[in-house]
Amino acid sequence: MAFLMKTMISNQVKNLGLGGGSEEKKEEGGASDPAAAHGMTREEYEEYQKQVIEEKMERDAAFTQKKAERACLRVHLREKYRLPKSEMDENQIQMAGDDVDLPEDLRKMVDEDQEEEEDKDSILGQLQNLQNMDLDTIKEKAQATFTEIKQTAEQKCCVM
Repeated sequence: MAFLMKTMISNQVKNLGLGGGSEEKKEEGGASDPAAAHGMTREEYEEYQKQVIEEKMERDAAFTQKKAERACLRVHLREKYRLPKSEMDENQIQMAGDDVDLPEDLRKMVDEDQEEEEDKDSILGQLQNLQNMDLDTIKEKAQATFTEIKQTAEQKCCVM
């Protein structure tokens, strides 16, 4: 197989005009069969073409899947931050067969973020935030606000 690949690559380089020259032309001798041009039998050449096509289809499928995963992530972020939807992302997801999920590592990150947000929104999360605050500072702000409102009311009302 390695010899086969080496032969094919050297033939491709020579066909580009970068190699061999005159002795290669003598070997080919005007053969119109592509298998002979690549130094293979007909069966080897057909098998090689099948492999090339299968590999290309696999690469294309993997590429389409990755594009759809990225589109899925963008859709998720747009939903999270309430941004407008994108037709292009939805089309990419549909092209992949609507069977697209976030990659595993991104899913873990999203789940962690959701847990943190749920903790902040819960009553216990609010109580923990209150414990972290300085009560004296809150008291001072409340008194300053009350005093400011009282002064404004006294200025506007003659009875007080």
